[in-house]
Amino acid sequence: MKKAWLESYPPGVPETIDADSYPSVVHLLESVFSEFASRPAFSNLGKTLSYQELESLSGQFASWLQNGAGLQPGDRVALMMPNSLQYAVALVAALRAGLVVVNVNPLYTPRELKHQLNDSGAKCIVIIENFASVLEEVIADTPVETVVLTAMGDMLPFPKSAIVNFVLRSVKKAVPAFRLPGALQFKQCLKQGDSTPFTRVPVDGEALAFLQYTGGTTGVSKGAMLTHRNIVANLLQIRSWIAPLEDESQEIVITALPMYHVYSLVVNCLGFMQAGGHNILISNPRDMDAFVKEMSKWPFTTISGVNTLYNGLLHHPEFANLDFSTLKLASGGGMAMQRAVSEKWMEVTGTPILEGYGLTEASPVVCGNPTTVTAAFSGNVGLPYPSTIVSIRDEDGTEVEIGNPGELWVSGPQVMKGYWGREEATAEVITEDGWLRTGDIAEVDERGFIKLVDRKKDMIIVSGFNVFPNEIEDVVALCPGVLEAACIGVPDEKTGEAVKVFAVRKPGEELEADQIRAFCKEHLTGYKVPRHIEFRDELPKTNVGKILRRALREPQP
Repeated sequence: MKKAWLESYPPGVPETIDADSYPSVVHLLESVFSEFASRPAFSNLGKTLSYQELESLSGQFASWLQNGAGLQPGDRVALMMPNSLQYAVALVAALRAGLVVVNVNPLYTPRELKHQLNDSGAKCIVIIENFASVLEEVIADTPVETVVLTAMGDMLPFPKSAIVNFVLRSVKKAVPAFRLPGALQFKQCLKQGDSTPFTRVPVDGEALAFLQYTGGTTGVSKGAMLTHRNIVANLLQIRSWIAPLEDESQEIVITALPMYHVYSLVVNCLGFMQAGGHNILISNPRDMDAFVKEMSKWPFTTISGVNTLYNGLLHHPEFANLDFSTLKLASGGGMAMQRAVSEKWMEVTGTPILEGYGLTEASPVVCGNPTTVTAAFSGNVGLPYPSTIVSIRDEDGTEVEIGNPGELWVSGPQVMKGYWGREEATAEVITEDGWLRTGDIAEVDERGFIKLVDRKKDMIIVSGFNVFPNEIEDVVALCPGVLEAACIGVPDEKTGEAVKVFAVRKPGEELEADQIRAFCKEHLTGYKVPRHIEFRDELPKTNVGKILRRALREPQP
């Protein structure tokens, strides 16, 4: 199997990478600052930071973390912010200070936030004021000692900073009232840090860089321990994979997925930083008008997203009018890409969406379609990245024949150290010889390409036949009049389980359930045709736009 996928590698992509070529993420960042000092690094709300400015500002905040907050290497610091310049500064500062970054979704409920702060043992949190009221509810019951507050406009020049903050606070009412006595201001911490020198600390590959919490879709949310070596390895794997697309010009990257999510964190933020790229930060991708308007300002070369984000862009009336002449790479992950979306994207932009696969526990990328692929939709998630081995196993852990489905196992330098404080949970997913059991069902063809069939836990069994929701969703999404679709299994007296589809109509459409069912009968065998069809105005999604099937299983209030 390994020989097959190596023969399918595009020219110039190596079989392996040296995960120890940089001792840590910090060493990699230092090389980036040295090589690309004058280049723009991040832009947000009309303000751009160069790599030189990012190095200076992160040094100031790192100094404050050391001297002002009194944090020691290995201490955990929580970051609870949307895509913003402050996030980039705080992220780089924490890594340079030898701290462990705990990324927190700003949309967390008090219960979720309390769990993550307690589980990680975070001593400090940097939080945008829009969500400070949530922190107020739980902070007394957490180990957090230091709170740093920031506002969306804080990194902008005056008077724009004051205007942005005023509008959010007083016009849009986007900052609920809160009381956090003793909280410090981000800008003040930068100023204090500038008055004391930053002391560089030794950081090696086995030190933790991130406690990256899983989505909590099965049981309690767990912190994946991602070491500096894990992250460096995945960054080098990503760089080697996309190298055929690089030229002398700077990559301009549309970063709409939140950087507190591992996909955007590693692929967009750190991934393109290593190449001296320019991240265009979209703070609120749900505001499609502002999102598309921001895209129109840049000759972007790269964009990453999930199926729902691409679908949303394609249905915006102004998106097709953008200039796509510089676009070289569109990457898809986080959830299965649907044929209808991929083909429409190719039609509008002239560039295919290259689908890949990863998971938090693998830092995150495992495989991807080569950059030489030109088809609008391949139906697979590509080839294993350099230094990555995959194996398809049955329930007994025995490797299956090529073309047969089974659980996807992964081995490589990007596989996590384990779950923070959870030895039993770690043992359930990492074998004694280091294989990561992903819980995803996949199959491999004779060329070594991997097709992700579905999540093991989401598989539907109809009269003894396996039905995978991804396949049903892909077909329903092709039905004229359907905007989005999701599929789950529901109890059935005769067949054990039956297929149920939730569909969202396109605006102005009067689509009926029988029309969807008739369409499915043309494209699916009988037991796969949905018995139940329910229309919704919208589908529940995660913070990155991934449809939450588990929420669809819950009764509506």
